[in-house]
Amino acid sequence: MTRNPLHRQRYIHIVILLILMQIPGASAARALSAAPEPTASPFALTPLISGNLHKPIFLTHTQEDDGRLFVVEQDGKVLIVKNGQLLPTPFLDISNTVSTGGERGLLGLAFHPHYRKNGRFFINYTRKADQATVIAEYRRAANPDQAESEKKVLLVMAQPYGNHNGGMVAFGHDGYLYIGMGDGGAGGDPENRAQNPNTLLGKILRIDIDQGDRYSIPADNPFVKHGGRPEIYATGLRNPWRFSFDRQTGELWAGDVGQNAWEEVTKIKKGENHGWRLMEGQHCFQPRQGCQHSQQLTLPVLDYPNGENGRCSVTGGYVYRGKAIPALQGTYLFADFCSGEIFRYANGSFNVLLDTDLQIPSFGEDESGELYVLGYAGSVQKLTPVRHLP
Repeated sequence: MTRNPLHRQRYIHIVILLILMQIPGASAARALSAAPEPTASPFALTPLISGNLHKPIFLTHTQEDDGRLFVVEQDGKVLIVKNGQLLPTPFLDISNTVSTGGERGLLGLAFHPHYRKNGRFFINYTRKADQATVIAEYRRAANPDQAESEKKVLLVMAQPYGNHNGGMVAFGHDGYLYIGMGDGGAGGDPENRAQNPNTLLGKILRIDIDQGDRYSIPADNPFVKHGGRPEIYATGLRNPWRFSFDRQTGELWAGDVGQNAWEEVTKIKKGENHGWRLMEGQHCFQPRQGCQHSQQLTLPVLDYPNGENGRCSVTGGYVYRGKAIPALQGTYLFADFCSGEIFRYANGSFNVLLDTDLQIPSFGEDESGELYVLGYAGSVQKLTPVRHLP
C-alpha cells in the first residue's frame, strides 16, 4: 500500500530511538531523546490568510525586500499576499495544463537568486496530458504582480504511477537549482528506481539553469563523467516532499516520506545514498535483514515510526534563522501532515512544540527568515513569539 502525503489519515505509533544505532557500512545517525513530550512552545500561530485559499501547499518569497509572499495552490495557481492581503488576480495560473489530485499538481516554486534583475522563476508540476513531471521556467511580466504566460520547459520526467511525485524546487547557496523527485510511486518502489542511477526518480537533482540552452550540469555532480544520470546529486530517496537550505550554513535538510513504518528527516549531501528501498529510515526494508551489506548508506538524522496521535507523513521544514523568536534560533522545525504536530530538532533533542488541528503540507519562509505554516484546508499562519509567565 502506498500513501499520499497530502491526504493520508492512518493512525500510527511513535517510538523515538533511545540509543545510537551502529550499522556497518552506514553513516551513523544521531541518538534521539526519549519519546517526544510536548514542551512550552516559544511561538504561537497567528492567522495571515484564513479560508480564502484552495489547497495551499507552499509559500515563498522573491528576495526583493518588498514583503510580498507567494502561495502555491495545488490546482495550478500562484497567489500573492501583499501588505497582508491576498491579491484577487493570480500571479500565475496554469490550472488548465496541470493534472491535480492526490500527489499531483503544481507542487513547487523557486525564484532565481537574481530575480530582481532577471525576473526568472521555476516551477514543478504534473502535466495533464501525460502525468509527467515538468520543470519549467517562467518570467515576470511588466506588471510585477503578474507572470508572463510563455514558458520554457527544462526537464520532463515520465511518472510510472500517480504518486510519489516529490515536488520541491529550491536554489542552493551555490546558485544551482535543486529538484526533489520521488521514486515513481506504487508501494515499496517495485522497480527499485531509487537505487538505480540511470533514472532520475528517487533522487535529489542539481542543475545549472544559467548555462546551456535549457540547463547544464555542475562540474562536480557525482555522475557527471560516468555511472549514472549527470543531473543526480543524491540517491536513495522515497519521496522528499519538502526540503530546504539552512540560510546560514547552506546545509540541505529534507523530510523523506516513509512507506508504512518510518518517517525520516535527513541531511542531504552530494553523492550520498540515503538507503531507500534497502532501508526505510534506519531500518531494513528490502531485504528485511542485512540490507546494509556492501553498501555505504547515509542514515537519517532522525526517524519516527507510524503510531499514536495520528502521525503518518513527515513534512520537512526549515532551520529557523529569523529574529522574532530567539529561542528557536538554529533549530530545525518540521511537522507531521496527519497529526498537525510541529516538532523541533536540535542537538539530538526531538520535541513536540505545538499540536494543531491543521493538515500541514508545508512550511514557508519569508525574506527575513520568519516562518509560516500552511493549512491544507486553506490557511496561512505565521509563527509569532509568545511570553510564558514565570
